[in-house]
Amino acid sequence: MSDNVKINRGLKGIYFERSGVSDIDGAKGELSYRGYSIHDLATHSTFEEVCYLLIHGELPTADQLAEFDASLKSARVLPAPVLDIIRATKDGHPMDVLRTAVSALAALEPNSQQVGEDAFVANGIRLISQVPIIIAAHDAIRNDREVVAPDMGLSHAGNWLWMLKGEKPTPEATRLADVDFILHAEHGANASSFAARVTIGTETNLHGGIVTALSTLAGPAHGGAAEDVMKMVHDIGTPDKAAAYVKAKRAAKEAVTGFGHRVYRKEDPRARHMRDGVRQLGAEMGAPEWYEILQAVVEAMQPYARHGLNVNVDFYSGVIYQLHGIAMDLYVPIFAIGRMPGWIIQCIEQQRGNILIRPLTLYNGPEPRAYIPINTR
Repeated sequence: MSDNVKINRGLKGIYFERSGVSDIDGAKGELSYRGYSIHDLATHSTFEEVCYLLIHGELPTADQLAEFDASLKSARVLPAPVLDIIRATKDGHPMDVLRTAVSALAALEPNSQQVGEDAFVANGIRLISQVPIIIAAHDAIRNDREVVAPDMGLSHAGNWLWMLKGEKPTPEATRLADVDFILHAEHGANASSFAARVTIGTETNLHGGIVTALSTLAGPAHGGAAEDVMKMVHDIGTPDKAAAYVKAKRAAKEAVTGFGHRVYRKEDPRARHMRDGVRQLGAEMGAPEWYEILQAVVEAMQPYARHGLNVNVDFYSGVIYQLHGIAMDLYVPIFAIGRMPGWIIQCIEQQRGNILIRPLTLYNGPEPRAYIPINTR
């Protein structure tokens, strides 16, 4: 039998389901949500609009957006015991604290146990609002600061920055965070979304799926690229050292962080929007050298583009967070803030036509053998 079985390790190239959410053309370097180009959405939409689009399938009217936004804002609250849990785990990694807090919400909020599409939408809206609050609250608590109360007059992105830093963000900073969330909102059957689908396939509640997704995103092979890029930038130091850094990495057959993607063979279509953000923010803050180092790395990597080693979205994200003075261990949690609507709709899609996801492994262990009693081993 084994001679006739083809193993696709990592399920590479395998279609396991149909989806009407995001379309990725890796060969052309294109991405769309519900048929809308990521470039149009990143240029013209807000994160709230994109959340609505992903969950409901269409861009909202003004009235629909106002109602949806009101629902998000009304959910900007955490049960007091969750804050106690954050205090008890304050020395943990932010991803571990976030996962623990979301799991606690499943036990503390009775509605979280409900299943069905309407329940998933309602619980999803709450979680979209609660996740950034958990992250900001943890950062305040671990740094011995008071937890900042949410500002109902600010957008989702603006409130996130307000709660994290305790100062009102500029319109430019808010818009850049908004675009960052839009670009990370959904990306097909990536590791965390697939893992969430596996969990929902067992007919559990939405919180269970999100906890699984968070656990999967925490791994450096999935969510750690932005942090690794920032470490690389610090290692390089100045733009004139980028070429030598890349040459040494390639000679050692080591990857250059921020280049290459499991799907895209051309430049990640999301990257251009973050690139513009780094350039503008760096100039505004009097720190253009970060952008200059990144672009020097891009130039040094140009000969390898034909092999599919093109820049990806996370190449620029870390520098934006650095310019805002955000701790490196918050980079992956920020990814999670943006990915929430994508995880939610993936869970909803899985539930609609649910089937238990149960692939096979091809046995390659010992041949059948006689059992040996313990006294003769």
